[in-house]
Amino acid sequence: MENRLEQLRKSRSLKQDELADAVGVSRQTIISIERGRYNPSILLAFRIAEYFGMKIEDIFIYGSDKNEM
Repeated sequence: MENRLEQLRKSRSLKQDELADAVGVSRQTIISIERGRYNPSILLAFRIAEYFGMKIEDIFIYGSDKNEM
């Protein structure tokens, strides 16, 4: 799964730790999500989307043509 998290965070001049605090996770979790090493839980994805005032699918892009299952 790809995501636009780093782009969105930087466009709002947010540091990783600021976003982490806002959505209730560690800075390392934000780093891992941004680098594509960790897919967030549905609850965390909702919190991130709510924080940015967006839909989950506008931030997290599922590539259905990839073998990710």
